[in-house]
Amino acid sequence: MTIQLKEELKVLDQKHFLHPTTSIEQQQSQGPAAIFTEGKGIYLKDMEGNIYIDGMSSLWNVNIGHGREEIAEVAKEQMATLAFSSCFATFSNEPAIRLATKIASLAPGDLNTVFFTSGGSESNDTAIKLARHYWLLKGQPERQKIISRTQSYHGVAMGATNATGLQAFRDFTKSHAPDFHYVYNQSARNLRETIETLGPETVAAFISEPVQGAGGVNIPQKDYFKEVREICDEYGILFIADEVITGFGRTGKFFGMEHYGVVPDMMSFAKGVSSGYVQLGGVVISEKIHQEYCELSKGTLMHGYTYSGHALACQVGLKNIEIIEREKLVENAANMGEAMLEGFKALREKYSFIGRVRTLGLLGAIELVKSRETGELFETLLSPIFVQETMKRGLILRTVTYDQDTVVFSPPLILSKAELNEMLRILDETFEHVRKTIVEKEG
Repeated sequence: MTIQLKEELKVLDQKHFLHPTTSIEQQQSQGPAAIFTEGKGIYLKDMEGNIYIDGMSSLWNVNIGHGREEIAEVAKEQMATLAFSSCFATFSNEPAIRLATKIASLAPGDLNTVFFTSGGSESNDTAIKLARHYWLLKGQPERQKIISRTQSYHGVAMGATNATGLQAFRDFTKSHAPDFHYVYNQSARNLRETIETLGPETVAAFISEPVQGAGGVNIPQKDYFKEVREICDEYGILFIADEVITGFGRTGKFFGMEHYGVVPDMMSFAKGVSSGYVQLGGVVISEKIHQEYCELSKGTLMHGYTYSGHALACQVGLKNIEIIEREKLVENAANMGEAMLEGFKALREKYSFIGRVRTLGLLGAIELVKSRETGELFETLLSPIFVQETMKRGLILRTVTYDQDTVVFSPPLILSKAELNEMLRILDETFEHVRKTIVEKEG
């Protein structure tokens, strides 16, 4: 029966389901890589009964792990009471008010007022629009330009796509929006030079992830963001921190920017705020910006989504944060992240084709190289083959192959030492397989 059902679902999937960020060619030739039916803790089960460690928290987001009955219960209760009501025209609901207040209490510095969205792309589109609107209200309408970093990822809505520093996402339509500019991702000096070239009076905001996720888990140099904050202050430019991946404990701090002692003017969030149990995101703005909005804005704020302040989503978000705090998952992410780094270093000692390794909390990366000295990559990139092999052994990971050959990691924050050891065992076994079947033959 399962084989019959799987075949039926495969055909329906190929015919009716256009998958996000997927090779259509691969889907049409092979069907779904797996059809998942259940999640529990750090594990996923497919319809054939195979069990996998979800080494990516699915899409960097299932921070509290899968199958939390507490979340299901609170969702059922809220859905039966008030699933949704509009928050347009000053209508409100208690879960939205409570969650906004809770996030304001957790956010760094004077970040104090929340606009809710349904996910990360909407959050970054919102931050960009709020920044540009802010300058209109301030009487500086020429400040419309947005600067982001190479190798950045900010989502796939129209503004978010154009802020994304990975060229392939922008080339998807070849219809690039104006007023988006990019600076080298490791150089604060390049940011200053770009601002000077564009004209500071034309720049609305600089947007950056505290750690670049989809670009390869790129951790900035120690003082990078302090310099960025100083430059933005010097030229009167808003600084937007994209905490969509890094927020809610992922890096071993509640928010990634806390590692650098820097407070942005706006902070976008999503993913970990609900651990994927519902679609939820938002933008937190500073007290200063909010007060200026209150003083200068007349009439209607012409930006809003149907599901901004969704009662069910916000109630789930509150329960998710309660679990993160109660179970000390931020601290666990910090501790397990250090242990994961030690495991990566041990693997690097064993396998000469492992290049740089890094973690910040439970965000991690292993680079694969033909030569550590020169950084030369293998002619056939190893990471796509590697993650196929780890999946065969029960571990789901992801690759980054934009000018690199990198395996990235983002396991749930509930990860235990025993579970980490099992991950490392699978990695070791897979590296040994790759060494024997590919590296030695090419070497």
